[in-house]
Amino acid sequence: MSDNLELLMTASPYSLMFALYGFMSLVTFIAYWKDKVSAIKGTWRVQESTLHWLAFLGGWPGALIAQNRLRHKTKKQPFRQIFWSTVILHCVIVLVLLSPLRPLTLQAIGLA
Repeated sequence: MSDNLELLMTASPYSLMFALYGFMSLVTFIAYWKDKVSAIKGTWRVQESTLHWLAFLGGWPGALIAQNRLRHKTKKQPFRQIFWSTVILHCVIVLVLLSPLRPLTLQAIGLA
């Protein structure tokens, strides 16, 4: 157990970020799949806000794959507009956090 914790603590931030994207993409893909099945069966659906939050929290690659592979949520324009807005916002936040301007940005918004 301690070996796993040591491995996690010594992993590069980029490998941790890659693992987070992979995990969140899988969770998001499963949520889209569940929503697709529920739509076909006419049963309880996954809330659109949940799908957007999952995408925003790093699952947007999985959402894109699910939209294309499952042909789900591809025609509803309000959903698509919000989805792409969350993807852009997520990417901007990640780029700022990875940039040399991070300390200055965090200080400007009162987080440092």
